[in-house]
Amino acid sequence: MFRKIKGGVHPHDEKQSTEDKKIEFMPIPQKLFVPVHQHIGQASIPVVAVGDMVKKGQLIAETADGRGTPVHAPTSGKVTELGNYPNPIYGSSLCVVIESDGLDEWQENLLTTRNYENLTPEEMIDIIFKNGIVGMGGAAFPTHIKLAPPKDRHIDTLIVNGAECEPYLTSDHRTMMEYPDDVIKGTLIAMKILGVSKCYLGIEINKPKAIALMLEKCKGTPIEVVELETRYPQGAEKMMILAITGKEVPSGKLPMDVGCVVQNVGSLKAVADAVEKNIPLIERIVTVAGKTVKDPKNVMAKLGTPFSELFKYCGGFTGKNGKLIMGGPMMGQAQVNIEAVIVKATSGIVTISEKDVDYVPERACIRCGRCIEACTMHLMPSTLSILSEKGQHQTAQTDYNLMDCVECGCCYYVCPSRRNIVHYIRQSKAKNAMVRNAIKTGSK
Repeated sequence: MFRKIKGGVHPHDEKQSTEDKKIEFMPIPQKLFVPVHQHIGQASIPVVAVGDMVKKGQLIAETADGRGTPVHAPTSGKVTELGNYPNPIYGSSLCVVIESDGLDEWQENLLTTRNYENLTPEEMIDIIFKNGIVGMGGAAFPTHIKLAPPKDRHIDTLIVNGAECEPYLTSDHRTMMEYPDDVIKGTLIAMKILGVSKCYLGIEINKPKAIALMLEKCKGTPIEVVELETRYPQGAEKMMILAITGKEVPSGKLPMDVGCVVQNVGSLKAVADAVEKNIPLIERIVTVAGKTVKDPKNVMAKLGTPFSELFKYCGGFTGKNGKLIMGGPMMGQAQVNIEAVIVKATSGIVTISEKDVDYVPERACIRCGRCIEACTMHLMPSTLSILSEKGQHQTAQTDYNLMDCVECGCCYYVCPSRRNIVHYIRQSKAKNAMVRNAIKTGSK
């Protein structure tokens, strides 16, 4: 019997255009615009200069404070510029511009062969850090930090997230179908680092081929495959934990507070590559889809590749785009520039046709309660949005658990008044953060 969550919504998954398409390795563009800020935390600092020749996998930016992640050259070539270019997460950021030499040569003595069983958890954490691994489901949280919780937190369970509940996206699905052994190896590495014996791999039931394959591959391992209801936002960390373990993460707490760590399948493949082969995170699988994309695909693309190059590789557009999104249509980030580039968190780029974009004007809340029914975090989204409109941001936080909102967008999806509830909630979070920062710095 598959596991369910309470609340949520069931949008059309729109995965049929790419779910059975094998990953294609797209040609390397003439220029890569590699952002030094691709993760949560401070931007990394370039360690190369204009005119330098770099090799594939070479360090090109190091962390500013040890809490971020380093950045590596996705291919070999010449550094032609250090300048600001479109960043799909931060609007724009400093980029190391590399002109490819067409050779794609690895840095000398970089690649190696290691057996994780001969390494200590501390050694593996250091390798993961040095290879720039982050959460590849969209959050881009540094993996070396996530796999090293504070000593006072007892972790007993690792959950592997293969749900991929966002419409259109199939990059995780194809990762499981084409790299199952790497996903399993990365999972075993994470289990050793965390010192846990329990591990669950959660996959939504709309991926029967992936479920069947992973059930077969996980035989003889401590990994239990769990079938999950197809329902958005099943892939959210707290939803996965509740559906699989029955544990509810308390308000204001984190998964580690209930003994769990959640890792995405793509992240664990990257962990396996780093620990056993010393391969840094320099490319990733990206779903390119949408009703205006001529030939939707799953592609392995170098970090720093402009979106325009991926769309060109997929045959261009068949109609006029109304919206371009990095990630899925529910939680992804709308983009204003098709020259934004692939970063570590880019699971997909999705187009919405002009005729499918919802231009219905926002109206007043009618108190129907649909958003409350849909909210998986048991919040009152309608009230939170109204408090934000009135500027009562602190009340939203202290009395209505504002910070528990995971910004999944279910409330907006079901709202008959088309209120942009998530926007209001983000606004309140931002305002409260500004107040906290002002208090911390002593400013008025």
